[in-house]
Amino acid sequence: MEGTNPVNKKLVAALSGGAVLVLALSGCSSDDGNDKLDAWAKQVCDAVQPQAKKIESANAAIQKETSDNATPEEVQKTDSQAFQDMSDAYKAIGTAVDKAGAPDVENGAKKQQDAVKELNGISASYADLKKQVDKLDTKDQGKFAEGLKDIATELNKLSTSGSNALKTLEEGEVGQAMAEQSSCKSATGTPSAAAG
Repeated sequence: MEGTNPVNKKLVAALSGGAVLVLALSGCSSDDGNDKLDAWAKQVCDAVQPQAKKIESANAAIQKETSDNATPEEVQKTDSQAFQDMSDAYKAIGTAVDKAGAPDVENGAKKQQDAVKELNGISASYADLKKQVDKLDTKDQGKFAEGLKDIATELNKLSTSGSNALKTLEEGEVGQAMAEQSSCKSATGTPSAAAG
């Protein structure tokens, strides 16, 4: 069964990259400054936090199954459920950002709409990955490993390209409202900044 493990480790690495952008949105509001913006940040973050936990749990499930030396059937089942959970979570975050309306900043409406579109796109991508995992042939170890490799490649693309509109949404005053909170500082801090 060892053939699936190196490939599945790639899945884990790719997945954890994608979860970072959600953590950047979680737990954010500010006591001073723009009251409307603070209220907006609170509404979005209150909705995002449970979804961020859901995505973390999906990551943890895949990591656990990788270390457990799981069978292809177990890998398929766990990955399928994880991708479904992630798809649901990103869709819920998109809905939350949509419901919150435009943040009270310049070009707020465009930034909000772009972020919603992007979140829904990420949700659809995870739904597609679920379909791919469900189709994998668990009876053929070689084919299964190859299929997982393709999925890991897709995940890598998703985690590197998936958060541009969210980053734009978090720039400027929106980012400041979030950055004043210690929970946001820890969620968005980069390893290089910490090491420096």
